[in-house]
Amino acid sequence: MLPAPTSVTPDAAPQATPAQAPATPAAQTVPAGNVTTPPSPATTADQGAPPQQATAPATTPDTNTPPASTGTSGPAITPPAPAGVPAAGGSDHADAASPPPAPGTEPVQTVHKDGPASTGSSPVPPADALMSDAGAPAALVQDLRPPSVVLDGLFQAIGEAHIYTDAKTAADAIPDEAPADLLAEYNVAKQRPDFSLKDFVARHFTLPERKTVSYQRTPDENVRDYINGMWEVLSRPPDMQVAYSSQLPLPYTYVVPGGRFSELYYWDSYFTMIGLYENQKIDLMRDMVRDMASMIDRYGHIPNGSRTYYLSRSQVPFFSLMVDLLAMHDGQVAYTTFLPELQAEYDYWMDGQDSVPPGGAYRHVVRLPDGTLMNRHWDDLDTPRDESYPQDIATAAQSGRPKGEVYRDLRAGSETGWDFSSRWLADGHTLSTIHTTDLLTVELNCMIPHLEQTLAHAYDLKGNKDAAARYNRLAQERIDAVQRILWDERRAAFIDYDWKKGESTSILSGATVVPLFMQMATPEQAKAVSETVRKNLLKEGGLIATERSGSGQQWDSPNGWAPLQWMAVKGLNQYGYDELASDIAARWMGRVIGTYEKSGVLLEKYDVVNPFISPKGGKGGGEYPMQIGFGWTNGTLLGLMNRYPQNTRVVLDRNPAADQPSPQPLPPMNPYGVQSDNDALSRYSQPTVTLTPRPVAPTPILPQMSTVGASAPSSATQIPPAAPAVNAPSGTPPAAPAAAASTEQHADTPSPAADGQPAQSAQAAQPTAADHAPATETPPAPATVATKPTETPAPPATGGTQGVSEAHDSGTPTTKDAPATAQPAQPAPADTHAGSTDKTVTGENPPATH
Repeated sequence: MLPAPTSVTPDAAPQATPAQAPATPAAQTVPAGNVTTPPSPATTADQGAPPQQATAPATTPDTNTPPASTGTSGPAITPPAPAGVPAAGGSDHADAASPPPAPGTEPVQTVHKDGPASTGSSPVPPADALMSDAGAPAALVQDLRPPSVVLDGLFQAIGEAHIYTDAKTAADAIPDEAPADLLAEYNVAKQRPDFSLKDFVARHFTLPERKTVSYQRTPDENVRDYINGMWEVLSRPPDMQVAYSSQLPLPYTYVVPGGRFSELYYWDSYFTMIGLYENQKIDLMRDMVRDMASMIDRYGHIPNGSRTYYLSRSQVPFFSLMVDLLAMHDGQVAYTTFLPELQAEYDYWMDGQDSVPPGGAYRHVVRLPDGTLMNRHWDDLDTPRDESYPQDIATAAQSGRPKGEVYRDLRAGSETGWDFSSRWLADGHTLSTIHTTDLLTVELNCMIPHLEQTLAHAYDLKGNKDAAARYNRLAQERIDAVQRILWDERRAAFIDYDWKKGESTSILSGATVVPLFMQMATPEQAKAVSETVRKNLLKEGGLIATERSGSGQQWDSPNGWAPLQWMAVKGLNQYGYDELASDIAARWMGRVIGTYEKSGVLLEKYDVVNPFISPKGGKGGGEYPMQIGFGWTNGTLLGLMNRYPQNTRVVLDRNPAADQPSPQPLPPMNPYGVQSDNDALSRYSQPTVTLTPRPVAPTPILPQMSTVGASAPSSATQIPPAAPAVNAPSGTPPAAPAAAASTEQHADTPSPAADGQPAQSAQAAQPTAADHAPATETPPAPATVATKPTETPAPPATGGTQGVSEAHDSGTPTTKDAPATAQPAQPAPADTHAGSTDKTVTGENPPATH
């Protein structure tokens, strides 16, 4: 074990309080006094900047204190950030040597009906700058603040009153007028003695349009027919930006998970894409990768999901594996096309790496006392999650800890994808003891070296041998760290590491298979993991998420999840434990198909411990009811059925209503060896589609704009500055001031550093001009804002064997309150059903597919 850090003290996050400032009025020019230019680095050295070795005594050790007000009556609001979208017709990625813009003069995108986007230097354009010649606004840069800030006061009241049975519905509901006007009306109306919040919400909010198509199951339908039919139910066309909506519009067709999850989600999408690959729906899979790239271009990273309230965090970074999967069909052009986005993804996760001292942390980066660089999960906000607002308030109230600290750990827990699990709980069972930001997780620290390997391969294709060598070296260093720090010899498993305590946690989980899936375990470690999995995690219906039961969290026993089964099967296969892999696949298929036999649906998760198969999949657990659909279950089940036709035959014989012969598996394929044919090259040379606009609103719309970046405010009133978009200049940041950190040197709360530009290693191989050449596809231009859509309610789920549609919260206001490495020697190439690959560190040998 590594020694515990001696210079790190517990985080000093202040108690978060609800935001008090309404959004800037949307239909008028923003007064100059309501816009605060970010203070210069010299005046904010104590505001959470990446820690530096101080040359003078630090006088302000509280790194979570928000920047001081500039003297205006309103809260400090950052100037609008660039939308991150270049002018129509191009996708220029500026050379890294370009200097960053001066604070407060970031370019603002404006779009006019008769021409491409233009870039200005004014922090906030006047209202008439967004007006067409006819007097109507030509376009709008979307307000990226979460609804809890935009609708401050009203949003909190809706949560407290439990107007909707699912708190996420309040975050997705669309106001019928500019938020500032709506807040003003609310503040007057609530003073009346006969005021009804339920009626007010019903009058002034529209629930998002739901796709009305449902999948009607026929009596003789089989499980493959169900999966094929559900692609239509779960697919969404390119988005049209809607005024005041929290939805982040996407330019291409995409697949949602299902149920309450009616937007694109990051790590879910990779496992969904496996099914698209198996079904040979390559165009749809490619569109989803392009949507992910579009979000990187616009926001500097892929958010947790395509909602404004997810922008302050990401999820486990599977983007490089998605590019692998696409390259298995399209060839090497996939790597070179998405190189700028791969690089931006890496920069987001490694922001601050060169400034963090031993024993310190900044955003996602942690440097251990021995100098080893690792990653943790993080969220730039420390307020209740919009999608679970009342629940988070209740959790923080029970903790006895600073509320902001609890909120950030809840948010970071959501970024893991395991929301929630005993893995993140200090006492193993109480949610209010969550301490996610203290943990170096197995999955995250395996995905970062894979991203480095992918960058090495892409730079090698571009001819930049220095950059390729650098990223191969970084990947090897991280793989060594995974094998050394995350390996628990006593438990014979890979375990999350508490970097503040300097020791492994006590929770054994299915994440122990991830280093095998990524081919980052030694042969000896893989053997030990296989025995641990067989003895401790394998149950009647597959692998349990953790050994811990009774926590009430959905990512604990007795639940099993599709991603874990897939990664376990693939990982064990790659190290030669085929019998165990086959056994896990058979048990999981038996549970999933057996449930389908009784219910006619596939679900988000399953009870894999109970020998009795429930048509509801089990008791569920967690923050919301069982969800049907379901993207990653559909995708991985199809992959396993194709991979194990004999096991599938046995399972289907036991479940005749789900029966259909399995086709022959697709042949093995190495994505590094797939050459791009003329069709693939022509597809990547086509211009990117733009978001389809609806008619513009008849009155000027100009809400305050902001994106989430390096700063982590301590309350909802403080909006972090923008992260640099891929196409924005990103030069070498200026040196931090001498008194940038206190002697605590933990700086768990970031602040604007180098004007929001990520730090870059002084030893990094400088990318060549060719590496930053424009990609062949064009990121979408900002979309024209539409008026409020007509409400279209979702059809009710018919259930049983009669039919299935997406299970959405009806959104109907209720009067009843809801309850509060040494890598294995040359492993043989596996088949394509994994949909991803791991690269050898040297870059010389082809990888085995996952």
